[in-house]
Amino acid sequence: MNSIPIDWANVNWLYVAVLAIFVFFATLIGNLLSFGRRGFAAFLSAVLFAAAFVFWTYYPHHLPLPNSMFAAKPAVTSVAPPPAAPPAAAAPVRPSNPVTDITPPVINPR
Repeated sequence: MNSIPIDWANVNWLYVAVLAIFVFFATLIGNLLSFGRRGFAAFLSAVLFAAAFVFWTYYPHHLPLPNSMFAAKPAVTSVAPPPAAPPAAAAPVRPSNPVTDITPPVINPR
């Protein structure tokens, strides 16, 4: 039997905890309002959880809380980098020799 491996390090535990709290309170309120009818309690719990989830995920409340189970990832671009510019002509290197005259040496005739 093949199992799907879960990378537990990448689980957004705060988001899981928030959703679990929503389910707990939705179930608690659904049970209180249903007066002991299990089917009606389950229906109310599902509706209350859906309302809380939509409010939490899609309402712009501007709070620094997790609102998605997927962490924001940087966009991957597939654009190739521009070609490198040709090397610029370097300034000529001056010799360390202080002589600047390039006349040929005098040869002594014998």
